[in-house]
Amino acid sequence: MEINLTEGKKVFFASDLHLGVPNKTESLLREKKFVRWLDYIKAEAEVLFILGDLFDFWFEYKNVVPKGFTRILGKIAELSDLGIEVIFFTGNHDMWMFGYFEAELNIKIIRQPKAFTISQKRFYIAHGDGLGPGDKGFKLLKKIFTNRLCQKAFAAMPPAWGFFLAQYFSGKSREVNQIKDIHFLGEDKEWLIIHSKEVLAKTHFDYFIYGHRHLPMKLSLTDNSAYVNLGDWIANFSYAVWDGKEIELKVFTEAS
Repeated sequence: MEINLTEGKKVFFASDLHLGVPNKTESLLREKKFVRWLDYIKAEAEVLFILGDLFDFWFEYKNVVPKGFTRILGKIAELSDLGIEVIFFTGNHDMWMFGYFEAELNIKIIRQPKAFTISQKRFYIAHGDGLGPGDKGFKLLKKIFTNRLCQKAFAAMPPAWGFFLAQYFSGKSREVNQIKDIHFLGEDKEWLIIHSKEVLAKTHFDYFIYGHRHLPMKLSLTDNSAYVNLGDWIANFSYAVWDGKEIELKVFTEAS
């Protein structure tokens, strides 16, 4: 997919809000802060990439969607109505999107890693879950979660039961990963860096952009290729911006 930036406009990237946890009060504070960030960038933004896990759990039943999140959904709809292109990569916590966002918010939903050419630079963009070596248990779970028969079986379950199960397993996942998420493991152990190098050995990309890892970082893979992880909006409030020449990893503060 090719995107040609208008002069003076920028591309923004953010991911991993996990709205809904750890409780309604703290989630709402983060949601309001993210909405303020969207207001902050909208004058300059031509494209906004949201790289997954906007919600800690999202499942679209035929006639039911999760309640709440009205501020962020309304703001995304506003940006879309203003002509800003919003592209949403589903994450491992919000992969169960079946048309609601496209119909109501007029945004693109992407489920797999995708190549973009933006102002003549090559971008490899993904949420990041299930990529690279290791994590075989999750990769098996992802096959189950994306299986249409399994999704139909889950949809047949009363929503209250489904949400209870999802929140339970989400909590277990966070317990396992919370320590790993705050430490850089080294290039030879970071699965997304390994995956990027494997892709780079076959096809050149100027930038590899991911969410999922929750640890904001930017590092050079080669002299003309860089890896960027967006961090999160739980502890870091970090994002990336591309101005057509350089990509920067930034932190949003109220003084930004």
